[in-house]
Amino acid sequence: MVIDLNADLGEGGEYDEALLKLVTSANIACGFHAGDAQTMRQSVRWGIGYGVALGAHPGFPDRENFGRKAMQFPADIVFAQIVYQLGALSAIAAAEGGALSHVKPHGMLYNQAASDPELADAVASAVKRVNPTLRLVGLAGSELIRAGRRLGLATRQEVFADRSYQSDGSLVPRTQAGALINSDELALAQTLEMIQRQRVRAIDGSWVNVQADTVCIHGDGQHALLFARKLRNCFIQHQITIAAT
Repeated sequence: MVIDLNADLGEGGEYDEALLKLVTSANIACGFHAGDAQTMRQSVRWGIGYGVALGAHPGFPDRENFGRKAMQFPADIVFAQIVYQLGALSAIAAAEGGALSHVKPHGMLYNQAASDPELADAVASAVKRVNPTLRLVGLAGSELIRAGRRLGLATRQEVFADRSYQSDGSLVPRTQAGALINSDELALAQTLEMIQRQRVRAIDGSWVNVQADTVCIHGDGQHALLFARKLRNCFIQHQITIAAT
């Protein structure tokens, strides 16, 4: 059993380098919701140094709200925004002797593309146009995964260790109570359930089927480091191999 462990980086967190020593994939902010040329370059350098798979983390142009505000753009505008962000990070990675392996949208772009087929198609089309060998990472069972598959992209279905789920497989919005799982023990148990039994207990008590190809670790604080270590140890104890897939 193999699982990828990913983290969102290049967003101004002081523990980014330490996290890169624990994860197998990094999703690097591309300047729209957070980050800039220098943070992208530094994240790429660290990622290459630690042998981590480099990925782009494009978002809506919404630095004020950290890319977490719902936004509506025509499909062709979203397409151009994604191409712009992938182009910037791809160039920086190439200049440092590396290359991108995957793309994972950020924040509200991720959440809206999970349920909006038109938006999902715009994102997936942009990824394919830039580089059809890039893997598209999206919420397990989402429209984004379906869009990627329709366009012939390799996809990776993502699950979250510390987020609660709704009965339709979507994440509980951060604005609602119970959206975040604050207990490390509960988060570890949920993650094992998703990997080993391919299901997650929704907030209403029902079971939802999920495919877990990659697990996201949220946060850039010291607790994120501690939890990442716990998660790695948990995987080792249960004979789950940690590797970028």
